Amino acid sequence: MNRRLVPSLVLVLTLLFAVGLQAQSSGKSDASIRGVVLGADGKPVAAAAVTCQSSAGIRPRVVHTDAKGHYIITGLKQDSYDLRATSNGAYSDWEKNIPLRKGQTKEYTLRLLNGNTALSGTLPAKQTK
Repeated sequence: MNRRLVPSLVLVLTLLFAVGLQAQSSGKSDASIRGVVLGADGKPVAAAAVTCQSSAGIRPRVVHTDAKGHYIITGLKQDSYDLRATSNGAYSDWEKNIPLRKGQTKEYTLRLLNGNTALSGTLPAKQTK
């Protein structure tokens, strides 16, 4: 009876080993982008939204920074990506055409601009009657 069990056990262990190698190698084929989001004051921004999309504008994804302003976007395929952060009306410039290869991780610091920088000059004075 042991002679019949050994070949079956060897087959099962071989299959488990092969599945484990495939899972391990597929994880290495994905790329990632990570970094930190800083406010206009240079301090890390918690809960900022970081948008990542292919440079062709497809597959957009949004992640949020942790309490220390760090973010990580995993599971990206080989492609070029655009990246931007927003928080409470402030936004960063787009980082455009970030090329990623299989298994590669790139780091980007995104700096938020003041949300009011788009306004030029001063607002007109409030008129009273």
